[in-house]
Amino acid sequence: MPPTAVHFNGGVNLPDATTVLRTLAERVPHGVHRLPDGETGERANWIGYQLPRLLETPGLERVGAEAPSGTYGAGPKVRVAAGTDPDAISWPDPGYAREYSSSYAKFAQLRADGVVPADVRFQVEYPTALAVSYLFDDGDRDRITPSYERALLADLDRLLAVIPHDEIAVQWDAAVETVLADQTPALLDTMAARLVRGLDHVPSDVPAGIHLCYGDFGHKHMVEPESLATQVELANAVTSTAGRPPAWLSFTVPQDRSDSSYFAPLSELRTAPGTELYFALVPYFPDRQPEGTTDAQVRLIDQYLPSATWGICTECGMARADRADVPRLIDLHREILASYGEVC
Repeated sequence: MPPTAVHFNGGVNLPDATTVLRTLAERVPHGVHRLPDGETGERANWIGYQLPRLLETPGLERVGAEAPSGTYGAGPKVRVAAGTDPDAISWPDPGYAREYSSSYAKFAQLRADGVVPADVRFQVEYPTALAVSYLFDDGDRDRITPSYERALLADLDRLLAVIPHDEIAVQWDAAVETVLADQTPALLDTMAARLVRGLDHVPSDVPAGIHLCYGDFGHKHMVEPESLATQVELANAVTSTAGRPPAWLSFTVPQDRSDSSYFAPLSELRTAPGTELYFALVPYFPDRQPEGTTDAQVRLIDQYLPSATWGICTECGMARADRADVPRLIDLHREILASYGEVC
């Protein structure tokens, strides 16, 4: 089957949440089940949004460089100060619930104004605790992460206490889990268990999905995926062990991959019938993509998932796209759907 839906993985490099929500709703009027607020402002830096809060946390102290360089893993980190019990750290407000509550008010107003369709949910995105743990000093990561995870989940709980459950959806961004499972296959079950913990924490009446990702720092992956094999294995492991299946999964497809070897692992995908599947067929640099690439990608997905209903997305949101390029990227979602038939 051709692609029939669109998913936005979160970040959108536009000035504010109202602009993001309005622009997405108006430029892609069909095939959208959820809308994010764009993770604008400080949140555009993904886990970097947490760093200022960590640096001000009593019981933690700064180590490392003053500012990030151009590579993954560079920049300052925090470690446990002498005499501090990691389990007793008093974490500051992570900020997500506060930001999303503010954005939800804008979403609700746009829906009341008829800009956002009534059946579209407000989508929020959280980094996993493991992702944020890479802001912790390597030697202290295992000591700090459990306590931080409790604080992060408590933030999500506060958000879900103030937004009606029939109007919200939650996405866990799983870049670190995906890369670690890819680089060390023996860790795959451990990574799946971490994702299941986050998924199962979300109440069953709130759709929750997972963004399987390889990173997008300067539009470069942490590592280059050889195929969809790791993502498929993670998806299968999560589906088979979670108390509730993922409501959706979004898969990384580098824009230069249109070979069968990349897509062939899809024949082993075993997700629940209700899980929406999205593939990153919207390229960040469309002018650099050889003609016919999207056609080949669509054919291969149909070949290996012959009876599946699926949709499209970008690899890792649009937070790090040049702002001038964002409208064109958004329009590409609509244009790709229109190229392959009716949307649902």
